[in-house]
Amino acid sequence: MFLRPALAAATLLLLAAAPVATADPYETVTVDPTGTLAADGTVTLSGTYRCLGNSGPAFVSSSVGQKSASVRHGIGGTSAVCDGAEHRWENTGKVDTGALEPGAAHVEATVMELQGGGLPLPRFHAAQQQDVTLTPEG
Repeated sequence: MFLRPALAAATLLLLAAAPVATADPYETVTVDPTGTLAADGTVTLSGTYRCLGNSGPAFVSSSVGQKSASVRHGIGGTSAVCDGAEHRWENTGKVDTGALEPGAAHVEATVMELQGGGLPLPRFHAAQQQDVTLTPEG
């Protein structure tokens, strides 16, 4: 589906350009210590999140990097429910074959909402960076 890669790419651009806001310490996002990598380049990452009080659409976005600290691959975007409860998230995206390989990788996950009319601006609820292991799917 085209929407998820486009959403992930737009989120990464907004993250790079937007000022960083301090999230409520109650709001969290975690990344599971392992993700999967299929032979066709499909990556699945997961974890949990908790957020409060969104007024616009909220999402959990994720990216992964491995071979170069400056190259990140957006891996999907999942709708988030900011009701104060802990929820699971799982994002799946496809990278070029050979761009990633099984083994150590670095993941960043962010809970973000889009606020305001006209040009929506991001509001960050939580962010987490974590080293993970990509395991072959199957």
